[in-house]
Amino acid sequence: MDFALLKERMLNEQLIRRGIEDVRVLEAFRKINRHEFVPAILKKQSYADWPLAIGEGQTISQPYIVAYMIETLNLKGGERVLEIGTGSGYQTALLSNLAKEVYSIERSRVLAKRAQEALQRLEIANNKVIVGDGTKGLAEFSPFDAIIVSAAAPQIPAPLTRQLAQEGRMIIPIGERFSQVLIRLTKIKDNIKEERLVSCVFVPLVGEFGWGEKVNHE
Repeated sequence: MDFALLKERMLNEQLIRRGIEDVRVLEAFRKINRHEFVPAILKKQSYADWPLAIGEGQTISQPYIVAYMIETLNLKGGERVLEIGTGSGYQTALLSNLAKEVYSIERSRVLAKRAQEALQRLEIANNKVIVGDGTKGLAEFSPFDAIIVSAAAPQIPAPLTRQLAQEGRMIIPIGERFSQVLIRLTKIKDNIKEERLVSCVFVPLVGEFGWGEKVNHE
């Protein structure tokens, strides 16, 4: 497979053509190989315009939606970022190229281990993957300049808003199980500004401040 050609086609047809403009975001997508983070059986589809199953009831999101969410955070390079839902580690790798520090929470030990191995193999070191309940955040490492949530919650988890730094931004899908809206929150003088962006569908955010431990992934 000519992954370089497929990646360039993804950039042009899926990202740039749809309005992704941040040069740093596009360069991160050009630098990080998506095929390094998908199961071997799906490598031929690595740069396809849809989500891919990665096991444990989880997916690696469509490239465009990953780019869109990251772009809305407006990262400049010096931020401390919290990622909820490590998944494959692909988004973690992109964020690590765009921010100073990335803390990522994954509830599945299996996925966390795979993601850590991929990140170490690619020598992407300015991140820390932690197994735990992402809905609780990581108070011990807060405040965070940006928080990105890669699963859908019925409401905004209160611990995450508390862990945002002043002028910090959070992007999160909120809504019903099979229909959500991406919400961007900005903390301004301890007040939260909320913006509704685009409709979306994500896997459920499981945890104390999400859908609960017994959510059905089928």
